[in-house]
Amino acid sequence: MSGIRDSLGRVGHDLLARALADCGREEFTGGLRVAGRPGGIFHLRGGLVIAVESPGAPGPEALLLRSGRIGGDQWADLVRESGGTRWPLEGLIAHGYAGAAQLRIVCVLALHDAAFAVASGDVEDCQRAPDIRPFAPVALGEPPVRLLQDAARKLTALAALPYPVRPDRERPRAPARPLDEAGLGLLQRELLAHVDGRRTARDLAFRAGRGVYPVTAEVARMLAEGLLECVDTPVPIPVLLPPDAPVVRRREQPALPPAQFTAPAELPRRNPGASGITESLVPEKSGAGWKGFFRLRNGTSK
Repeated sequence: MSGIRDSLGRVGHDLLARALADCGREEFTGGLRVAGRPGGIFHLRGGLVIAVESPGAPGPEALLLRSGRIGGDQWADLVRESGGTRWPLEGLIAHGYAGAAQLRIVCVLALHDAAFAVASGDVEDCQRAPDIRPFAPVALGEPPVRLLQDAARKLTALAALPYPVRPDRERPRAPARPLDEAGLGLLQRELLAHVDGRRTARDLAFRAGRGVYPVTAEVARMLAEGLLECVDTPVPIPVLLPPDAPVVRRREQPALPPAQFTAPAELPRRNPGASGITESLVPEKSGAGWKGFFRLRNGTSK
């Protein structure tokens, strides 16, 4: 998968790296809008990234809802109480749905995952947007260069896996053979419940309410282990033997000796039209073998 290994070497990603480096050096406060697929926006304060939003990664609200700490109805009530804000921080803490430290962790995870989603996609342009404000910023921002280095490290880790995949490319499905889910982890069982041959790892991340990077890495591992398969790309599926079953090797057959060509015997024949004249059919040899007969009369060829 060369697309993973060289994704940060494209011209668009060099543009993103320069734009983020300039924002950090100038201690820029505002938004850096990234056009592309999936694209997104980096929110900075004093040159540090305090939030990243992208349609290619679940936001902190999606991660929190899927964690089971709060249901959809409770979330809607909190949004109404807070006047329609997308991230009702005070209400979450006041009602005991999550602590302040837990919410900070969720925001940091969403920030890094969205940065990875932007970096692993296509970057076409970067424009500053000074008036945009994030809805779930972190208290301590991340240096932009370090944030992009973290995304590059994750891409490198994906490329090193036996079956590297991209978040928006492969569309895995469950294998045709039955699987024993007793030894599978929670994330593996969730992915098996959602794969259908049409959803990418990014789609599965939204379905499961998980980060794009951990879902993409798990999809790659499951493909390599034969727990998932792709229709359009060959998947190395290992042969799984029962624990105590011996390995039976096929017995090699002895080589057959080369065929021996023997000349057919001479076929004497009596010529009824001439008394005392004997006519024989003698085999005639060609360069590759025996091709036929020629006539021999009284020892003289005819």
